[in-house]
Amino acid sequence: MGKKKGDKDKANGGGTVALNKRARHDYHLEQRFEAGLALQGWELKSIRAGRANITESYAVIRGGELFLFGAQISPLIQASTHVVADERRTRKLLLHRREIDELVGRVEREGYTLVPTALYWKGNKVKAELALAKGKQSHDKREASKERDWAREKQRVMRRHNRDA
Repeated sequence: MGKKKGDKDKANGGGTVALNKRARHDYHLEQRFEAGLALQGWELKSIRAGRANITESYAVIRGGELFLFGAQISPLIQASTHVVADERRTRKLLLHRREIDELVGRVEREGYTLVPTALYWKGNKVKAELALAKGKQSHDKREASKERDWAREKQRVMRRHNRDA
């Protein structure tokens, strides 16, 4: 019996490596983009071991190229000894030229921010999901929390009602 495609992905570390849950709380996320990451060998090994964190990271456009700042990939102890590992180094994001041009326009003219929301495996490559985002005000955050609480309460009432019926 042969292996399915999903089995191979799980063997490579499979699925999501790091999530930025804070981004949904702090920003209104609008459009999402998938970008490749230019990584070094030790970084791939660390990501495979699940040692990546993108909660405090952001993306910036410089000279027509996209860079990821603040992403932390902790080096493994047994990783290469002849390489000096900088866990918070600036990493280049790889997108098509037309996507970068669109992002430049939206970020510079319309005041958007580029926030990485996830790092995940796609085949044997690591991809970053970027979102065009606008910052939330504190009253927006309170409103979102009220809506979540109301939805949770509504579910409780519906379950109780269905159980009694």
